[in-house]
Amino acid sequence: MSFHFSDTAVLLFDFWSIHTPAGMALSVLVVLLLSMLYETIKVGKAVLLRRALLALPRTLSRESLVEPEEEEEEEGGTSPAQGRWFRYHLGQALLHVVQVALGYMVMLAVMSYNAWIFLGAIAGSTLNYFVMYPLLGRG
Repeated sequence: MSFHFSDTAVLLFDFWSIHTPAGMALSVLVVLLLSMLYETIKVGKAVLLRRALLALPRTLSRESLVEPEEEEEEEGGTSPAQGRWFRYHLGQALLHVVQVALGYMVMLAVMSYNAWIFLGAIAGSTLNYFVMYPLLGRG
């Protein structure tokens, strides 16, 4: 197998069969957008990780040196920080599932060995990395 420039391909499913230049352009756009969404989810996971780490209970408070057992607890025996941490962790897990599914879909599309599809995946990933990663420094 080798990469080829063609306006015909079958991507991911039998019904996604491309036979025209317009169909190829639309398919490249879809793969580009899937690739961009993949990068956006990576940034979202990083943001949730930062929030989850900040929500973790500390062993000692800096100002008062109070042990975490002395913090006020909600009903059920969990602190508010533990509840926040669990919600962030659950959000990360759900985003991870979506990210893995998108990653495999883009990979399988690239494995059609169509150079246009490959370039669309690379362009989407590059473009969104350039746009989204500077946002990690904010917040």
